[in-house]
Amino acid sequence: MKSTAPKNNPTEVDWFSLSSVIALLCFAPFIVYFFVMACDQYQCSVSQPLLELYSGETTLSAIWARSPSFTWGAAKIYAVWVGFQLFLYMCVPDITHKFIPGYVGGVQDGSRTPAGLINKYEINGLQCWLITHAVWLANAHYFHWFSPTIIFDHWIPLMWCANILGYLVASFAFVKAYLFPTSADDCKFTGNVFYNYMMGIEFNPRVGKWFDFKLFFNGRPGIVAWTLINLSYMAKQQELYGHVTNSMILVNVLQGLYVLDFFWNEAWYLKTIDICHDHFGWYLGWGDCVWLPYLYTLQGLYLVYHPVQLSTPYACAVLALGLAGYYIFRSTNHQKDVFRRTEGTCAIWGRRKLLTSGFWGVARHFNYTGDLMGSLAYCAACGAGHLLPYFYVVYMTILLVHRCVRDEHRCSSKYGAGWKRYTDAVPYRLLPGLF
Repeated sequence: MKSTAPKNNPTEVDWFSLSSVIALLCFAPFIVYFFVMACDQYQCSVSQPLLELYSGETTLSAIWARSPSFTWGAAKIYAVWVGFQLFLYMCVPDITHKFIPGYVGGVQDGSRTPAGLINKYEINGLQCWLITHAVWLANAHYFHWFSPTIIFDHWIPLMWCANILGYLVASFAFVKAYLFPTSADDCKFTGNVFYNYMMGIEFNPRVGKWFDFKLFFNGRPGIVAWTLINLSYMAKQQELYGHVTNSMILVNVLQGLYVLDFFWNEAWYLKTIDICHDHFGWYLGWGDCVWLPYLYTLQGLYLVYHPVQLSTPYACAVLALGLAGYYIFRSTNHQKDVFRRTEGTCAIWGRRKLLTSGFWGVARHFNYTGDLMGSLAYCAACGAGHLLPYFYVVYMTILLVHRCVRDEHRCSSKYGAGWKRYTDAVPYRLLPGLF
């Protein structure tokens, strides 16, 4: 078959970036394994296994031997899960937008790609979430096809299944970009095969008219599972201790709100950095399959091993922090969306220019500030007994600060002097007076 890949000139990748890429491709699965293993074998201590390895009390092979491995039972569970989400995504067109006021679903246009294409998407994530959770609750209370603790009970074997899918998806997207790209003009090649594999070549790889790799893998197996994973943790806590702690309820409520917000605003998500700027490779494919469901849910996993009953004032403070963060996150994004839809003919907090009014006049990325407040609330719900549940807020801080830099570099290139005037008027990125 003759390749239809574009004949663009490849860009070079520096040695540091290349070495980082190769290291991540080889060791990222074991970073995820380390955190899950720490809970399984060391009561969620991240320092104890390292100290034992350093002192010679244990070995990597001994740790590995004690961990559950891949099982065909877990493979069947994972295959049914992904297959069910694929069925809902491809075969059940959205009808919820017809009777839920304010919800935007059904067929929607995406943003214009660098090559000038505008893809259409079937926005049915909220419907998929609702159907999935209706089935889960019906099973838990009436049918009893499987235990509500099924996810926790197979957590490490399921992790290896997710890794297999993540690498298979990335490899398929990589080969597809060379042999039969969806849009050859939207492909981006560098001079290095490892970097191409990790960061992706195709902008919006698709199979057929409707199966979009980005939308499905980011928004279906991983994020739909997020709330189910937390429910499974809750069921396990009930099974082990005879009750559910208020900290577990807080984590379920706050993270559930975040997930529902994602699906309620799925059409808006088509305009975010993942869809509008990132190419689809291992970074998104494997990350959506493994990193997101396993490391974004560490708080609930921790609370299975360390049930924490918070004092009422502390629990209320955590809830207030999470809700305030959500309000800032959603309101800031809503203000930007209103400005875009009205092409600037609107008033935000009584002022006419969005970028220097409303939350966008407080800091240049105040939506990220709200996101980080919510992230901190998830972690704070676990108390202060261990570092492990705080991985999420540390990771999100690094991720969002990096996104700030990426966003600002892009805006500076696009808007030039206009961006300089904005940064002069709004000097802080995330925290007024600090950063």
